[in-house]
Amino acid sequence: MARNLTEGKVGKQILLFALPVLAATIFQQLYNVVDSIIVGNYIGKQALAAVGASFPVIFVTISLLMGISTGISVVISQYYGAKNYDNVVKAINTFYAFVFLTSLLFSALGVYFARDIFVLLKLPAEVLEDAVDYLQIYLGGLIVMFGFYGTNAILRGMGDAKTPLYFTIASTILNIVLDLLFVLVFKFGIKGVAYASVIAQGLSFALAVFYVNRGDSLIHFSFKDFGFDWEIFMKSLKIGLPTGLQQSFVAFGMIAIMRIVNDFGTNAIAAFTAASRLDSFASMTAMAFATALATFVGQNIGANKLERVRKGYLVTLGFTSLISIAVSITMYLYGRELIMLFSKDPAVIKIGYSYLVIVSSFYILFSAMFSTQGLLRGAGDTLIPMFITLIALWFLRIPLSYYLSRPSMGLGTNGIWWGIPIAWSFGFLASFIYYKTGRWKNKSVFKRP
Repeated sequence: MARNLTEGKVGKQILLFALPVLAATIFQQLYNVVDSIIVGNYIGKQALAAVGASFPVIFVTISLLMGISTGISVVISQYYGAKNYDNVVKAINTFYAFVFLTSLLFSALGVYFARDIFVLLKLPAEVLEDAVDYLQIYLGGLIVMFGFYGTNAILRGMGDAKTPLYFTIASTILNIVLDLLFVLVFKFGIKGVAYASVIAQGLSFALAVFYVNRGDSLIHFSFKDFGFDWEIFMKSLKIGLPTGLQQSFVAFGMIAIMRIVNDFGTNAIAAFTAASRLDSFASMTAMAFATALATFVGQNIGANKLERVRKGYLVTLGFTSLISIAVSITMYLYGRELIMLFSKDPAVIKIGYSYLVIVSSFYILFSAMFSTQGLLRGAGDTLIPMFITLIALWFLRIPLSYYLSRPSMGLGTNGIWWGIPIAWSFGFLASFIYYKTGRWKNKSVFKRP
């Protein structure tokens, strides 16, 4: 059910919206975590490394599409806050038309060039074939993945965080069952894990389509009803393209980091895979609250309630800071045991735990950065965050990770990890300074008379 976020207590509204988003994010992360646990324990650390090597490539493939989808979601939330329901419907139809055409193209390109990509990244030979198999199958299902994620994004843009949670729970449970069936019973190996993800997302998308066609009158999924509004699309593109490019910078940065990690061999790749799964699991609170804040900001800017926007930002910073501290302490105390869920190899555990200790110490900065950029996205101001991310990643994190990991520095893989919090520090400070300028207040997708 759609939720009006322009009235009521600010903290309660954000918390009630963020918690279902957080729960959905937890279950979504279980996709990657369970895949990696099953692969690492029942197939081997080479296969675990293959899954880890595939993830940045998958992220590159989907990042631009997801960014533009974010732009349309912001447009929907602002039109919904302004009660302009005709344009909400037009934005939804435009979204579906764009996603399905472009996902088919991206899927074909990804499948065709999978092997060439891994050869270019100098992936170790013992990992290469598994990585190619996993990536080709996963990317072959992009159309259902984007249909599923896109429907959830539309619902959230209208203030409905609970329904996407139910879809995501169903999808995750189905994925786990299929993982176990395909790997332990049918012995499909790493291909089975990829097939499980695609099938789970496809069936969940079918469930989402069935629901929206019977539920909210503003959303109706039908190929024959697809329309494309160029004016709304260009507004969405203005917001979403910088976000898509920002995510693309991050995705290509992940590939660059993976290329640095590859130099340290299979143990380092497997450790990085396990630790980054836990890292993404830990950072999802910041991402969930940033998603909630973006929708909150979008609706309240549409309703011309800027004071609620400021209060929402401060409340979000408070929530995420407290949670980040708790998660950091957990990583310190139980990091080794968490890495052991993925692999019992002592070398993998040692490298992975070092990653968690270094990176988790700065989760509070990460959450503050994400909250600030969530506010800017909700306001429709995405260009400056794009440049901030570009500088933080490509001028700080990647050069520092490479330099600090060189033999002359004596840090080994720890040098790679230290580049992460340094980039976060810059990202938060630059985003906060821009927030204080107030220029984001004038970036609404429509002008009031």
